[in-house]
Amino acid sequence: MKSKTQTEDTASTTENKKFVASLAADGPSDQECVRRTQEGDPSGYDLLVKRYMERIYAVTYQMTSNHENANDLAQESFIKGYKYIHKFKGDSSFYTWIYRVAVNHTINFLKRRRPHYEASLNDIDSGIENDPEFIDATKGDAPTRRVDLNELQGALNEAVQKLSEPHRMVVTLHDIEGLSHGEIASILKCSEGTVRSRLFYARQQLQKLLKDWL
Repeated sequence: MKSKTQTEDTASTTENKKFVASLAADGPSDQECVRRTQEGDPSGYDLLVKRYMERIYAVTYQMTSNHENANDLAQESFIKGYKYIHKFKGDSSFYTWIYRVAVNHTINFLKRRRPHYEASLNDIDSGIENDPEFIDATKGDAPTRRVDLNELQGALNEAVQKLSEPHRMVVTLHDIEGLSHGEIASILKCSEGTVRSRLFYARQQLQKLLKDWL
């Protein structure tokens, strides 16, 4: 019998698959576009870029809070994807693959820009994991549901942009993109405890920023 977390993770995965399928329904499938690209026809990749550029840009913007950087990073991610398309074996959807390329590329960009921030945050993270309030607040691993009201969504997006880069990153990956703690830990190359503690701090800050809405 599936746990609540497994059920919610499955629902999130199903939603992403439906999104990808709806885009792929208009014209050649993603698999066909990848095959064409791997055989030397760049028109297949052009279609993939058109399908997913907007969503990849949204991810890089949430992680950087800068439109110019986000645009550059999204384009660079697709360029990098084209360079290494021969390594794509079809074990996942193309969107999942290019999404991981974009996230890792953006993380590397942030580390180059601020090489010392991660060490200081790890020191902070390590001191909270035995805090009873933290333990109680981070028991679950289910992504937060998307907000339906446009006005509240706008306030939430604005608040997320005010978070520090590492905290904004875990909120984006977990609460917006729906990744599990384990998946985020794998991407960020840190422990699941570090992911939980950053989410805890981030949510505390968001509660303060959104106090007029709660």
